[in-house]
Amino acid sequence: MIVFLIKAAQLILAFAILVFVHELGHYFFARLFRVRVDKFYLFFDWGGAIFRYKPKRSETEFGIGWLPLGGYCKINGMIDESMDTEYLQQEPKPYEFRSRPAWQRLLIMLGGVLFNFLLALVIYSGIVLQWGSMRMPSDRISSGMAFSSVAQEAGFQNDDIILAVDGRPVDALASGFMRSVIQARQVEVLRQGRREIVHVPHDMMKRVLKANSGFMSIQVPFVIDSVMPQGTAYACQLKAGDSITAVNGKLMPDASDVIGAIRSHAGDSIALSIVRAGEELTITLPVDTGGLIGVSLRPLDAIYTIDHIRYSLFEAIPAGIAQGMGTMRSYVSDMKYVFTKEGAGQIGGFGTLGSLFPASWNWPQFWAMTALLSIMLAVMNILPIPALDGGHILFILIEIITRRKVGQEVLIRAQLIGMAILILLVLYANGNDLLRAFR
Repeated sequence: MIVFLIKAAQLILAFAILVFVHELGHYFFARLFRVRVDKFYLFFDWGGAIFRYKPKRSETEFGIGWLPLGGYCKINGMIDESMDTEYLQQEPKPYEFRSRPAWQRLLIMLGGVLFNFLLALVIYSGIVLQWGSMRMPSDRISSGMAFSSVAQEAGFQNDDIILAVDGRPVDALASGFMRSVIQARQVEVLRQGRREIVHVPHDMMKRVLKANSGFMSIQVPFVIDSVMPQGTAYACQLKAGDSITAVNGKLMPDASDVIGAIRSHAGDSIALSIVRAGEELTITLPVDTGGLIGVSLRPLDAIYTIDHIRYSLFEAIPAGIAQGMGTMRSYVSDMKYVFTKEGAGQIGGFGTLGSLFPASWNWPQFWAMTALLSIMLAVMNILPIPALDGGHILFILIEIITRRKVGQEVLIRAQLIGMAILILLVLYANGNDLLRAFR
């Protein structure tokens, strides 16, 4: 329950930041062009608000709604999700959205997307400035990689060390490395001392999405970091520094396999093969009903030497921009999979988004996820779907090209259709979450 609350709190806080910045983008350009803004709300205020305030000499009511799922900036003279169309019966007023030139209306609608993208760049720059970045030289990964079953079907093998991707040598593992392998045509690996070429299927990404089992991870040996006094491992004299190499006689070079094997024997006894100070031992011990033996795993950076790179302010800004641009390119590239059977099955709602946050509060991970969600929100909003910013932008571009405004009736019907599409998408995404929860 505590983990759920921590993840939920992170999701709500991230959404609050993203929605506030998004709507601030619309508000900024609306006020820049002297367009009246009736309301600026964080969260939805259907049925009431937690807080509302209207400054003197201001036409805008600011507030916080009770439903923490979004927010809005109600721009006077614009057809939006409120479907307030009474003003259409009156002559346009100078301060209304519909009275402004097309290029100004275009910038007002682009404001939210632009601010979300700028926020992501600022966050990424702040992350590398405050915490730096990590880089793992590939020649230090002595145990190689662990591959999922779908990756092994494509020709990869556990213990492979990746040397080159599409002819480009790999000198370090960094952000985007796994994606580059999945999307490659051929990958050169070091396998049992020999160089081998793996020809990656053209539909590898679809296979990974369909299997929903990941692709690869750094193969990390199970080295015990600490032993809990109340656990069965303590009673059976396991010690910090012991390396578990096999379970019930089956070799397991990767810690995730060891963890899975131990959990599968919950309430039973298992034989662990361990290496202690160069000596091989076998210890039989019981596993509790929760699938645990009372030990913690030594972290990755205590097993492999990871380079921690520090940045000055003037180095962090271009590094953050590069990371943000790379993330956006990757996300846009992945959008095509949403329209495939495999990709559609992976669409998730609030449950999926919440699960992406860490189980304990970790500021670097929180801000990294917030930056990613900011880019996702920007890209999703620019899609040419009525009711989204992209739908409004599409109609304004049509007006600029044809030099004729799209009729108000068309805009109203498009808004209704767009809202219906969005409601169906939200229901579908959260329905996928429910199906996964009961599988």
